[in-house]
Amino acid sequence: MSRRNQILLGLIAVALIAVGVFAWMTFSDSGSGNAATAAAGGPVAGPDDRTMGNPKAPITAIEYAAPMCPHCAHLNEVGFPVLKKNYIDTGKVYYIFRVFPIGQPDVAAESIARCLPADKYFQFIDLLFRNQAKWDPEYGITDVHGGLVAMGRIAGLSGDQVDACIANTDAQKRIMAVANDAQTRYSISGTPTFVINGEVQPAGAVWETIKAKLDSLLAKKK
Repeated sequence: MSRRNQILLGLIAVALIAVGVFAWMTFSDSGSGNAATAAAGGPVAGPDDRTMGNPKAPITAIEYAAPMCPHCAHLNEVGFPVLKKNYIDTGKVYYIFRVFPIGQPDVAAESIARCLPADKYFQFIDLLFRNQAKWDPEYGITDVHGGLVAMGRIAGLSGDQVDACIANTDAQKRIMAVANDAQTRYSISGTPTFVINGEVQPAGAVWETIKAKLDSLLAKKK
C-alpha cells in the first residue's frame, strides 16, 4: 500500500470504526487522557497503555502504529530491536505503543492482543507484524477472521476465545478513544508516527530518522 493510501486510511479510520466495528467479519468470511507529565516533559502513559522502559527516562517516545501497516512491520523488524536494546533497555527512552487503526482488521487484532496478559502483548504485536501475509487483507487474504484466529491460537487462545475478544465492546470503545485522542491531540494521520518528548515526527519516518532524533536529544542532555 502506498504512503498516500496509508495516510488516507488513517484519516477515515475512526469513521470506519464508527460505521460498524463488526463489518470486517462479513468481509473476511466471504487512554491516554492522563494529565500528568513525565520528567522529560512529554505525557506519561495512561493506565491502559502498553509500555517498555523506565518512566523516568529522559526521553518519552510514543509510537502510533497499525498491525496492518507494512511500513510499521518493517520498522518493527529493522528498527525496534535496536530501539529496545540501545535506548529502552539502557534507560534512555520510555516507550509507549498505541494502535492507530487504518482498517477494520486492526480493531480486531488489537482487541485480541488486549485479551492476552500484559507481558505477552508486545510478543503478539510482533507476531502480527511478522505474519501479515497470513492475515492481512492487503496481502490478498480473503479469510481475515481465520487468519486472526490462527494468530490467536499461536498465542494460546482458542477460536471461541478469539471471537469473544473481538466482540468485546469495551475494547472497541478504548481503541476508538485512542484513535480520536491521537487525531485531536497530535493530528495523527498515518502510521507509523512517533511523538518524541511531545513533538510529533513526520508520519512514516524510517528508523534512521527516528534514531537521529533520539541521538540529538540525548546529546543535548550531556
